[in-house]
Amino acid sequence: MANTNRPLSPHLQVYDMLQITAFMSILHRITGVVAGGGLLLLLWWLVALASGPEYYAYVMGVAGSWIGRLVLLGFTWAVFYHLCNGLRHLYWDAGWGFEIPSVYRTGWMVVIASAALTVLAWIAAYAFGG
Repeated sequence: MANTNRPLSPHLQVYDMLQITAFMSILHRITGVVAGGGLLLLLWWLVALASGPEYYAYVMGVAGSWIGRLVLLGFTWAVFYHLCNGLRHLYWDAGWGFEIPSVYRTGWMVVIASAALTVLAWIAAYAFGG
């Protein structure tokens, strides 16, 4: 029989506010799924590239529309967020950065770095690609 007197882990009900670690963990999972979905967009682009100029022009027209650019912007941010937060997890896997101030500092570093890398990537894309 299972011991019913064992303590239960605190769950979301005991917190007044969503903790940054929980929020970033959830966001890491979501951005992983978004990055995987973005690979389907990359596959669509590669198929269009191989299919000929008419279909390629159609795909580039979709990607160049405002909604297409918004999707690509979100995909770019998701990839950079997932990358930066993955590096943070590697840092933790090495046993570093578990102190509360460090957790908050690296969390904000991930948010800022992912936004900065997204902006830099889009600036580079427009500067070199048009």
